[in-house]
Amino acid sequence: MELLLFKTLWGHTSTPSSGGDLAVTAGFDGIEAPAVGPHGHLAELEYTLDANGLEWIQEICTAGSYVPERHATVREHLKDLEAQIRLGAAIQPRFINVMGGCDAWRISQSVAFFKDALELGEKYGVQLSFETHRGRSMYCPWNTVDILEQVPEMRITCDFSHWVVVAERLMDSEWDAITLAAEHAHHIHSRVGYDQGPQVPHPGAPEYAECLASHQRCWEAIWQAQVRRGYSQTTMTPEFGPDGYLHHLPFTNAPIADLWDLNRWIGATEKEHFAQVMNS
Repeated sequence: MELLLFKTLWGHTSTPSSGGDLAVTAGFDGIEAPAVGPHGHLAELEYTLDANGLEWIQEICTAGSYVPERHATVREHLKDLEAQIRLGAAIQPRFINVMGGCDAWRISQSVAFFKDALELGEKYGVQLSFETHRGRSMYCPWNTVDILEQVPEMRITCDFSHWVVVAERLMDSEWDAITLAAEHAHHIHSRVGYDQGPQVPHPGAPEYAECLASHQRCWEAIWQAQVRRGYSQTTMTPEFGPDGYLHHLPFTNAPIADLWDLNRWIGATEKEHFAQVMNS
């Protein structure tokens, strides 16, 4: 199995074209980004992908941004999902990463949403991968288990940093949930969280070594499950980001690290880690 790395445009403050240049220089294979947003129009994104020979993972947030509109209905989430699928169809994404549903919903509402969302994926001939994200239906391991048991055909994007901060502990204690998630895992967001936050200041810092090792054990479980399921390629987006995730110094508001340095570091580290796992 081969590991492909994708550069997120979340936190990238310049153009999609410059993002493409950075991705190529770092040896990444593609870009993960929404069809529209603060980084320009769809045409510029398409040009960037074509000019650099990069693949695209489309990002969709239903009914709002990363946190959904609190009282949006299941129907409204589905309507928004369909509109964004149609918007990105011209560029033909490798697949779509969906931050969908709402953490305040009952499990039955989330199950209804995901079942209908999968029908939309079939209608438009695109793979949907639903992210384990705070504010969304799969914000914690226990709700995710309940949902996956009722919608076994789902494929998911595993960002375990969200579960770590929600549960206030590393996920080694929730290995049954990790094992089930691995059987449904299609994509990984490789951000490292800790018990009081979704993003460590630097994943290479020795004081966060156990946090990194714990996340890596989870990623290994995913890769091994994907091999058993016949995957020839797996995808990962290093996703250290801004917006309160990146630590800043008090009073000066100066960031303590450069986001792209963090994401390049985790990308290179996981390339090496992946090779070790595949050769063991």
